[in-house]
Amino acid sequence: MKEYFMNEALKEARRALIMKEVPVGAVIVKDGRVISRAHNLKETLSDPTAHAEILAIRSACENLNNWRLNGCEMYVTLEPCAMCASAIAQARISKLCIGTFDPTAGACGSVIDLLGTNSLNYCVPVEWMYNEESSIILKEFFKMKRQ
Repeated sequence: MKEYFMNEALKEARRALIMKEVPVGAVIVKDGRVISRAHNLKETLSDPTAHAEILAIRSACENLNNWRLNGCEMYVTLEPCAMCASAIAQARISKLCIGTFDPTAGACGSVIDLLGTNSLNYCVPVEWMYNEESSIILKEFFKMKRQ
């Protein structure tokens, strides 16, 4: 089931790629079903906070009519940055599954670990899924950007 949800996040990443956005996708799952999905829209919306994780959290909160996302799991193709990791903790997401690490800005263990400490008053268990396609889509995007 986890692979299915990560594949749903990858579908979102592909949507971002088509829009020439950094190809990151996220889905939030509650009780075994996707309750929100999003991809990066930073360029499209001219909004530095329009990361897939933030947009998915906003949508899930709206769908549940609650800022607390207890019992929800997030699947994201790229390790969240500090802003997104903080939002994940603030939303009280119960588990985070990550497709690939971010050696530049990863805030879930690669560069810093905001979710594995009590620094935000809430720990979020992280599962590294090491999804190869999550890595490939990002490498291809940045390769195209450099050409």
